Amino acid sequence: MAVSSRIAADVVVIGAGIVGTAIARELSRYDVRVVLVEKKSDVASGTTKANTALVHAGYDAEPGTLKAKLNLAGNALYPKVCAELGVLYKNTGSLVVALDEGQMPYIRKLKARGEKNGVPELEIISGEQTLKLEPYVNPKAVGSLWAPTGGITCPWELAIAYAENAVHNGVQVLLDSPVTGIDVHDGRVTAVHCPNISIHARFVVNAAGVWADDVERMAGRDDFQVTPRRGEYYLFDKRVSYVATRPLFPVPTEFSKGIVVAPTVDGNLLAGPNSVLIGEKDDYATTAPGLAEVLEGARKLVPNLPVREAITNFAGLRAVAEPGGDFVIGASPGLPNFINAAGIQSPGLTAAPAIAEMVRDILSDAGLELREKPDFDPIRKRPLRFTELTRKEQAELVAEDPRWGHIICRCETVTEAEIVAALHSPVPCTTVDGVKFRTRAGAGRCQGGFCGPRVVAIIGRELGIPVEEVTKKGGKSRVVVGPAKEALLECSCASAGSGEEVGGDA
Repeated sequence: MAVSSRIAADVVVIGAGIVGTAIARELSRYDVRVVLVEKKSDVASGTTKANTALVHAGYDAEPGTLKAKLNLAGNALYPKVCAELGVLYKNTGSLVVALDEGQMPYIRKLKARGEKNGVPELEIISGEQTLKLEPYVNPKAVGSLWAPTGGITCPWELAIAYAENAVHNGVQVLLDSPVTGIDVHDGRVTAVHCPNISIHARFVVNAAGVWADDVERMAGRDDFQVTPRRGEYYLFDKRVSYVATRPLFPVPTEFSKGIVVAPTVDGNLLAGPNSVLIGEKDDYATTAPGLAEVLEGARKLVPNLPVREAITNFAGLRAVAEPGGDFVIGASPGLPNFINAAGIQSPGLTAAPAIAEMVRDILSDAGLELREKPDFDPIRKRPLRFTELTRKEQAELVAEDPRWGHIICRCETVTEAEIVAALHSPVPCTTVDGVKFRTRAGAGRCQGGFCGPRVVAIIGRELGIPVEEVTKKGGKSRVVVGPAKEALLECSCASAGSGEEVGGDA
């Protein structure tokens, strides 16, 4: 049996989703030792990688809740955070659409609730105004709640950026490191154990998503229960992005904001999610009834939704905490140095920057001395994307390094140079999904049908591993098995000449 190595940290953050990475990056401003541990092979591998990607205005949450407070605060922080970290963010505004007069009282109720929460510039507009803003909305629309502070972003891109900036500022990230035990002595957490490593900890932050209640039980507490709520989605090709230029919400239900039709920052169209309470915390299955429900709901908002342009379906899990259903943020009773940041369902993505600041303040009040680093660097430059460059800039890069002219993913025009850069980024990228989330190789219309083998070959070459050891998302999710290995080996040998070449005058 291997002897575990031992390290020490002022703060161990458990879970590298959008909340955990935001907290780690916030703490990297200060002269404290921070270790971020994640059970999966990459950051953003849970709820963060599969949600509606919306920056909510803040009218939906019940006044007085943490959801309401942190939604509003997080929304206000988004422009600055995304500018610092080189992450796409669009302030599109959003609409809640009433399809008959019977829904208008709820529209007025939402506006009043939003104003109580402090949401600025909310306005009820007519059906005619709604259709002028969004011509493909159901012509039965009688009115809408217009929220100009709503927007869209890319959740996994933001989590990756948070993590990379945190590492740049001294945070240690441990991937493939599930928490196996937590030591408690004299009413304080003293250590966090992962396979082959033990971390002496002065403070622990539990940001473990749907697993947060299990993590808290390791510390001897049982103060809340997380029940996963699964939501299924349709993703549509970029060529139908005209269907919606801002998030379109139906009048919400008791359990959900309803089936949303929304653009993504990368130019696709998204519809979903439905809402199904499930028992398993790793059940990401899509179902025929669930997808039918999503399609039916989306078509109520946009009757002529071009279903034939759907390129994939997926599902995500939301961490619903009971009792109460609100965010669970604060020290566990009797454990002043064990801080929960749990039950972070919608609007968790929006609230993440504000949650990070709240956790920072809780840690400070609990005795963590926070001295600002004089050399803290808040900037993470946006990685170069070939498609975002001018023809002149593209040609200059190709002249400097021919790999910039080697197109691996045709759908998204992703080059070999971009994939290589991703594989050597500050936060280890070792999987096909990791490359996809950083470069969009495989995210286009063919969903990796063309570029998949080439991506696998490049991963094997750059990481120095056999192609049969390359995984889709870590663990046992190997991409290549049996006879397919030989084909991939041929692709690997020929990778410098495969794909599509772009000349210097591109």
